[in-house]
Amino acid sequence: MDGHNPRQLDLISAATPAQAVSHHQFLLAGRWITYTLRRSLRRRGITLVIGLNGLRVGVPWRASQRRIESVLVSHAHWINLKLTEWEARRPAPFVWQAGAIIMVMGHPLQLTPASERSVTASDCGRLYVATTAADPDTLAKAVVAWLRGIAHDWFERRTAHYAPLLRVRMPLVRLSNAKTRWGACHPAGRIHLNWRLIQMPAALIDYVVVHELAHLHEPNHSPRFWRRVGDVLPDHKLRRNALRCEGPRYLLP
Repeated sequence: MDGHNPRQLDLISAATPAQAVSHHQFLLAGRWITYTLRRSLRRRGITLVIGLNGLRVGVPWRASQRRIESVLVSHAHWINLKLTEWEARRPAPFVWQAGAIIMVMGHPLQLTPASERSVTASDCGRLYVATTAADPDTLAKAVVAWLRGIAHDWFERRTAHYAPLLRVRMPLVRLSNAKTRWGACHPAGRIHLNWRLIQMPAALIDYVVVHELAHLHEPNHSPRFWRRVGDVLPDHKLRRNALRCEGPRYLLP
């Protein structure tokens, strides 16, 4: 391992040491738009992307605000067109209530409060939530507690499956509540996995598990690290891309 700092796997929205992320508003062709600005030491030009969270602008570290706004103005028609399309396909805001849909391992479950039950459990596409109160806060706490419970069990099972394949000792698995990391590998020989991963398809969960286990051998992202990951998951590049591009759509707000 590399000294005292854990290796970490970022969420798509996370800032890394080579990046800085900020949020801005700008009056563009008579319309106020909001965008996420990412400054990067590695970037050479300015890029515009309409993603899951709207407009994302990538710029070199020292790009001036005047230059950024000039690029926005020169692409005003395209930006406004794509933002209008993005707004039309955005899902309705999530509301914690009976009938709401959450994702578990990539599959939808309909929330069903069940005061007669003593244990929260899923069955036939429904999550029967053992709660006597149907208010949003109580429902949310009960569901998140259940998600964390099945997350820890599943993560341990998948870690136990992959550890021998990667020729590492079974580490201690802990849940993370991080806002900007999917997982982290610590020098003490334990891995932290974000409980929110349990909402994603199994293939994406496995990618994060393998990624962190591989760091027990290789504390960096060197070619040797990726070869080790590839030995176990030959399609790891596809999974990594899916985690970045599709993963967030499974998550609760």
